[in-house]
Amino acid sequence: MNTSVETSLVIADFDNHLHRDQVVALWKNVFGYPDPHNAPELAIDKKLEVNDRLFFVAMNGDEVVGTIMAGYDGHRGWIYLVAVTPQCRRQNIGSRLVSHAEQALTSRGCVKINLEILQSNANVAAFYKSLGFSVENRITMGKRVSSNIP
Repeated sequence: MNTSVETSLVIADFDNHLHRDQVVALWKNVFGYPDPHNAPELAIDKKLEVNDRLFFVAMNGDEVVGTIMAGYDGHRGWIYLVAVTPQCRRQNIGSRLVSHAEQALTSRGCVKINLEILQSNANVAAFYKSLGFSVENRITMGKRVSSNIP
């Protein structure tokens, strides 16, 4: 891997035909995904159904080296699935992806951007704090909808 990825990096809209296989491989490598509701293929298919153009890839030539997915409900924005190829970390790729998603959300009128991380992931928490995010006094709750999980 070129050590100067940061200088040649391009952030582009996700293209299912061009990027899908590489994104699936990256997410499996970075996140693991043991649960069916987190399957990369399902996440990509569901995002493409929404067609909101808030799914981006960081490219070094033809290689996907990072991803970010964002969502917007008309008030709050969300950031999901920030992943950088392990050998390309510490090259400002994650920061550039977050900034790109923030700009996309802000241009749509978003007034607040949220994200979730595992409480035990101190390195990721430090990364987001360095980008201006802070821990809020919230409890996140979730409910899986089994009928929508293949």
